[in-house]
Amino acid sequence: MFVVIYFFMIAPQMKRAKQEKKFAAELKRGDKVITKSGIHGKVVELNEKDSTCIVETSAGRIKFERSAISMEMSKKLLAPATKK
Repeated sequence: MFVVIYFFMIAPQMKRAKQEKKFAAELKRGDKVITKSGIHGKVVELNEKDSTCIVETSAGRIKFERSAISMEMSKKLLAPATKK
């Protein structure tokens, strides 16, 4: 029973955590991102010291933790639009 729980719940969660950590580490200036709270913007500054980034929005610049950037939504933003 534990093996089934591990393969269906724990392993996918660990894989997702690794992907999110890699995504946050690979952020660079100029990337268009969406935060987990739904704010769209462009990364203008990265601070390695305290793991933050400054995102420029239409309202101004806002400082976020890198972990606040949504990996899924940002990847969808970069994906090419499909025609129907």
